[in-house]
Amino acid sequence: MGEKVEADGFDLADPQRYRTKLHQCLEGLGRLLEEKRFDRPRNLMGVEIELNLAGEDGMPRMMNAEVLERIRSGDFQTELGQFNLEVNIVPHRLSGRVLDQLAEEIRTALAYADRKAREVDAGIVMIGILPTLAGPDLVSANLSEADRYTLLNEQILAARGENLVLDIEGVERLHYTSASIAPEAACTSVQLHLQVTPGRFAAVWNAAQAVAAAQIAVGANSPFLFGRELWRESRPPLFLQSTDTRAPELKAQGVRPRTWFGERWIESVYDLFEENVRYFPALLPICDEEDPLKVLDEQGIPGLHELVLHNGTIYRWNRPVYDISDGRPHLRVENRVLPAGPTVDDVIANAAFYYGLVRALAEETRPVWTRLPFGDASRNFDAACRYGIDATLRWPRPGRGGAVTDVPAARLVREELLPLAAAGLDAWGVEPADRDHYLGIIEERCRRRVNGASWQAEAFRQARERGLDRQSALAETTRRYAELARTGEPVHTWPAGLPD
Repeated sequence: MGEKVEADGFDLADPQRYRTKLHQCLEGLGRLLEEKRFDRPRNLMGVEIELNLAGEDGMPRMMNAEVLERIRSGDFQTELGQFNLEVNIVPHRLSGRVLDQLAEEIRTALAYADRKAREVDAGIVMIGILPTLAGPDLVSANLSEADRYTLLNEQILAARGENLVLDIEGVERLHYTSASIAPEAACTSVQLHLQVTPGRFAAVWNAAQAVAAAQIAVGANSPFLFGRELWRESRPPLFLQSTDTRAPELKAQGVRPRTWFGERWIESVYDLFEENVRYFPALLPICDEEDPLKVLDEQGIPGLHELVLHNGTIYRWNRPVYDISDGRPHLRVENRVLPAGPTVDDVIANAAFYYGLVRALAEETRPVWTRLPFGDASRNFDAACRYGIDATLRWPRPGRGGAVTDVPAARLVREELLPLAAAGLDAWGVEPADRDHYLGIIEERCRRRVNGASWQAEAFRQARERGLDRQSALAETTRRYAELARTGEPVHTWPAGLPD
């Protein structure tokens, strides 16, 4: 779920004491920023990929503990559901042949994990939401066996005071009530990290927010949930509703959800952490013994443990990260927009598009966020989630006095955003061969109007037309998806739908 709770025993503190510690940490962050104590620019990027376990029949396998025992690698770890894994790729410098290097490392890691999973009748599937998941799969008994997941489940439900309700209307409608946060485990994503200096943080975060809709439009891969065809990228509404601590009355009062796009452009990373402290009560009030202000007074580097933990329970689509490496604090933007899959080349193409575009937009003399109202960026995100590559987005247009107008997402990406992404990759020093190969995948998706979500929807439609019932059609779609994904060929090259 993004948060990394490492405490044992979970000694929950008095909320007032925890709030005091949060404000001390926030003050400590402010001092670190004022004193310019952060690490120098290193152009480091990192990738995390959440994965599903499924058998040859396309059905989920609740066995991540057994698979991890066979993998025996620190690069892999549990995620929320017993059918989930996560793989973490070590940070790389964003230059040279980094994209091909990442692709090779991920291919090697996933191939090894898939071989080990197959020893126990499972397999690795990179997909935003596994289409064959059903309500009985997503219950508290199928949460991974880790105290942090149990505690999060208890605290979210206690804060809400009633069962969680999923109500998503798309191509079809889903209405479902859950007594646990387990439905959130259906969401499997790719997280892209970029280390930035404090002075550049606001520009990079604002740029990432502005392009989130374009990322979803070209990368959508989650059209099904609980057997229903919903949005082209159904993860965001599912994540929002399955982590929602607000009763209906609090929603009506305008209380902010913990899964949040945001509501404004920022001027400093401090703005985001300050919002976290001001708007959101603690889910996990676990106090550390560190006195952050005393550590600073003694010229040390505080861990800001309470602020970091609290930040991990607020699910921004572009999340600020404070961390310490080699004794120096640093800041990262964690981009959590993208679904997993379909193939490694697709994942790296999505990453290339993001890193290039954010670099270019962050360095524009007249930044896009000074021309695009934040409300339009938020509405763009929703539109892209609903309609994927067929979405229409609001964007300031060149040659029209910067007026914000409606433009088809595929055209916007091909005509305006891909050239910017290419220029951004050049500025990072990425080799032209890598740049052209991976951005070429994005261009072809736009040209053919194909991504993972559109392919899945077409395969399902064909299966139903052939007379398969709903569950069989979903299983056949999943089996064919996994078969084509193992070829490594990007999704825009896949045969449409199912074989004759």
